[in-house]
Amino acid sequence: MTRIYLDAMGGDNAPKCTAEGAIEALRADSDLRITLGGDAAQLTPLLMDCDDVRERITVEHTTQVITNHDSPVMAVRTMKDSSIVRGMMAVRDGEADGFVSAGSTGAMLAAGMFRLGRLDGIDRPALAPLMPNGKGYFLLIDSGANVDCKPEYLRQFAIMGDIYMRRVQGMKEPRVGLLNIGAESEKGNQLTKETYPLLEKAPVHFVGNVEGRDVTNDVADVIVADGFAGNLILKFMEGMAGTLLGIIKKELLSDFRGKLGALIAKPAFKRVKKLMDYTEVGGAPLLGVKGAVVKAHGSSNGHAIACAIRQAAVMARTGVAQTIEETLKTMPQADE
Repeated sequence: MTRIYLDAMGGDNAPKCTAEGAIEALRADSDLRITLGGDAAQLTPLLMDCDDVRERITVEHTTQVITNHDSPVMAVRTMKDSSIVRGMMAVRDGEADGFVSAGSTGAMLAAGMFRLGRLDGIDRPALAPLMPNGKGYFLLIDSGANVDCKPEYLRQFAIMGDIYMRRVQGMKEPRVGLLNIGAESEKGNQLTKETYPLLEKAPVHFVGNVEGRDVTNDVADVIVADGFAGNLILKFMEGMAGTLLGIIKKELLSDFRGKLGALIAKPAFKRVKKLMDYTEVGGAPLLGVKGAVVKAHGSSNGHAIACAIRQAAVMARTGVAQTIEETLKTMPQADE
């Protein structure tokens, strides 16, 4: 039985949608058990109509909630009865196999570092969301956890991303690319120039630099970046997707012929929207910490939470964290 601890108070739509997501995940996976961390008085009424899975749900009452307005490090140190801290501690102590939250990203990172702990051989954990590329998804690592990086960090990101795509997404040989301003090996700033030869020697299928215009052209399955550039890519893609869908909808509904065409093409538009919808992915794994941890989008609905839970369960079952640690133990550090 795979045990997932869910921060039931995290996210814009908590606790209603977190409870709905837990129930959906349990109904889809009979080998799953979920602990909901949060205010029991709010959570218990939301579990009234799930008798078929209720025995696999545990409500752990917590009295504190870390918000986006709290200082992440200070909150993790002082708010020990929050569901984010309690969840990370449950994974650390072997009481849970994975943790999911749609709450404060900063608190998740701080709790992952200071409560759960880094894997041996990892200098900085990284957030790695799956992003659409037209044919499927690519993993963007890092997307904001580390705005200032060293070449060795990026080498570790590449290895973690490769293992995640193999274990969780089932890819045999993920293509790993380095985000850069040019395709040539000598292009870029000092960071990317020094990282390039490290990735050539790393145990991954390195395909070279990836320019911004090629990020969505299916040229790599894992795109490695420092957190500053990665977050710019992430936010730009989120904004552009919404803008494009809005423009298309506006133009199609602007006249009769457009409306008629929209009616005919409606199934195709639904498929496109689904490909661009973050709720189908679930969340971004926090790679490099000692456990299966997934950060769901702050505005996640119930289905997105269920997908994030499934993602954490697969990470736990396939031993992503253990494989990362074992791989790095056999490798010399970049400065050796």
